[in-house]
Amino acid sequence: MNDARPDTVIRKLLKKPPAIVAISIIIITCLIAVFAYQLSPDNTPDANRMVVELAAKPPGFTMHFLNIPKKNAGSIHNNASEWFSGKQSDHDLLPYNGYTITNDNLIVRHYIDDSMEDTIRISYNMLLPLNLRNAALSTMRNYIQRTLLETRTFYLGTDRYGRDILSRLLAGTRVSLSVGLIAVLLSISIGIILGSVAGYYGGIIDNAIMWLINILWAIPTLLLVFAITLTIGKGFWEIFIAIGLTMWVGAARLIRGQVMVLRKMEYITAAKALGLPDYRIIFKHILPNIAGPIMVIAASNFATAILIEAGLSFLGIGVQPPQPSWGLMIKEHYNFLITNRPLLAIIPGLAIMLLVYAFNILGNALRDVLDVKS
Repeated sequence: MNDARPDTVIRKLLKKPPAIVAISIIIITCLIAVFAYQLSPDNTPDANRMVVELAAKPPGFTMHFLNIPKKNAGSIHNNASEWFSGKQSDHDLLPYNGYTITNDNLIVRHYIDDSMEDTIRISYNMLLPLNLRNAALSTMRNYIQRTLLETRTFYLGTDRYGRDILSRLLAGTRVSLSVGLIAVLLSISIGIILGSVAGYYGGIIDNAIMWLINILWAIPTLLLVFAITLTIGKGFWEIFIAIGLTMWVGAARLIRGQVMVLRKMEYITAAKALGLPDYRIIFKHILPNIAGPIMVIAASNFATAILIEAGLSFLGIGVQPPQPSWGLMIKEHYNFLITNRPLLAIIPGLAIMLLVYAFNILGNALRDVLDVKS
């Protein structure tokens, strides 16, 4: 029997440097997904704050902004919801090159492009709270400089809509990890049920389940996902379900084969002789002994699900805008690859490659650790 106890598996994994790197990448990605809006420079929902004047700016671009209060500024916020979903901004951002404070107005040199600007006069009634509108000029100046003016650096640049790429990249980790987790849970659950039933009972039940598996196996995965997506619709949860419902076939085949081997073991025969029910034999005595192969295929399915979601989002039938997704970010900017801004498409592509690499390396390490022959 294979020793798949968690402490033993972890101890063996920590002896493999590639596995340590892969686990570190996955843990960091999970932490980023949990604290995405706390880490993002743009913590608005979906990191979707557009500043059209700053479209397609290079990494490290810095700009000064004037925060112009919105009419509904100061509305009640739900801190718990904002922590997970982002915070609605109370201000509009106006990029500027310089400003002058007069007795009546704030005169702003509005940034339009690197070689273009215009002058905007903004009344204090639009900027200051009621209790400061008749204050001394020095008081108004201090409030504006301290509260309404800021400088932002876009460390990875901006996209074609002027959104911060770093913020959308961080928020997009949630989609990739969510699709992997949900797809693995669905595929492994269905695979365990059908694979164990087919392998344990055999006969007509096995033939019927294998007929279904072979039919689905013959259909290309993307075409099957397309069909399910067109049936249940496009969206955040729909694409996760569609991917999960297409990935259980490989898990079911693997589990069926493992169960067919174990059902002939002496301890299974003894369990049957004691009159134990079939479901208890399957879930208490067979499945724990094939936990290793299940963990390996789960890691593989996780990486595959991330790639499929990125491909579907690139084709426009995955996660829908403005929700950030790495595949969607590539779709929106792949034509920049032949311009002087290729990083707009390369950065999310590198993020996909790194996360998929981590799960594939983890799967290979689990296979080595759980291989009883070695």
